[in-house]
Amino acid sequence: MALMAPELAPHTDTDGNTVSSVEDAFEALSAAAPEGWRVELIEGKIHVVPPANGEHEEIVSEVTGQMRDHRKDLGRYTGIGLLVPGASPTGKVIPDLVIAPKGSFSDALEYHDPGPALLVGEVTSDSTAANDRGPKLRGYAQAGIPCYLLIDRERGHVVVHTEPSGQRYARRSEAEIGKTITLPYPFEFELDTGEF
Repeated sequence: MALMAPELAPHTDTDGNTVSSVEDAFEALSAAAPEGWRVELIEGKIHVVPPANGEHEEIVSEVTGQMRDHRKDLGRYTGIGLLVPGASPTGKVIPDLVIAPKGSFSDALEYHDPGPALLVGEVTSDSTAANDRGPKLRGYAQAGIPCYLLIDRERGHVVVHTEPSGQRYARRSEAEIGKTITLPYPFEFELDTGEF
């Protein structure tokens, strides 16, 4: 599907040449993206992601349901934008799932400070797996997000990354999809991936 970008106001460099930035292109594609499509700027590259398939959405729904069953006091956000500078110069990403105290993102902003996030979750697909395993992992760690839940459908496992340190997480636990995996404090329950 072709996306038509709206007209941009031209910029000029010090030599008087007309230039545009990756940020301009990102803003234009974001404005032109059809409903359900996500546009992310990760490590200086624009990624236009088609709507998720049913299996992907069932997994996200199951994780949010289990989270609700164990932590009713926390908000479960899908489709919320976060500013994660480690993921790109502007750091504009949209995780599949964000767990944070209720009301953390009640403003009108499109992209939010990740400070309140206790957990971010990504469910891989063919078009997103490389970003979910690499740039987003590094960006979420650098942003200090305490827990990164990666549900890697292509590799058949779930990974819980904790203890962010620089551009990596110091601890990692892994289980095959179909098994249970322990989510750390403040969640402290067994996520049943057999329900995926």
